[in-house]
Amino acid sequence: MASMVTTQPRSGWSLPNTLTVVRLLTIPIFVWLVLSHQRHLYALGVLVVAGATDFFDGWLARRTGNVTRIGELLDPIVDRLFILAAAVTLWANHSIPAWLAAMVLLRDVFLWTLVPLLRSRRVSSLPVHYLGKAATFNLLYAFPLLLLANGHGAVHEIARTFAWAFTLWGVGLYWWVGIIYARQVASLIRSVPSPRRGRRVA
Repeated sequence: MASMVTTQPRSGWSLPNTLTVVRLLTIPIFVWLVLSHQRHLYALGVLVVAGATDFFDGWLARRTGNVTRIGELLDPIVDRLFILAAAVTLWANHSIPAWLAAMVLLRDVFLWTLVPLLRSRRVSSLPVHYLGKAATFNLLYAFPLLLLANGHGAVHEIARTFAWAFTLWGVGLYWWVGIIYARQVASLIRSVPSPRRGRRVA
């Protein structure tokens, strides 16, 4: 970890951005596999690929110094889209209860209500919080385990136990980070009263 390169975000495209786009493209594939064909093992593989790209795009960007502005904006958006799509799909597939899908949906609705406040101060986004990545990590582990939990037997029971552990921790952190972002927005509104003096946080 100590050998990681730290640098200011730059413009342009990079390999980590490509991995993020790959994760974005897996979203419709996952939904199609689960809802149209009930091919849970293939869907499980898609979730594993998505989780791997989520880890490696950030790791590679920091390791090689390829941190780009578009990557900083795109990565959290793709994470949220993937988590939201997975939660709704698993609810439609009866793998998770409605209240859990609603918790994920409402958290993102809550964050989107903060966007106009950011734009009023000419701020495009807030820096990604490390707890947000921890929440994403938990949920991306939880979703394949929730799929694997469908069925009967020792393996499914073990998967169900770990799935709900990751799920509850993930959702809890997901909301906690939402509260942190809301507090950051409130602090920004107080410290930058004039839109003409708004500063960009990218």
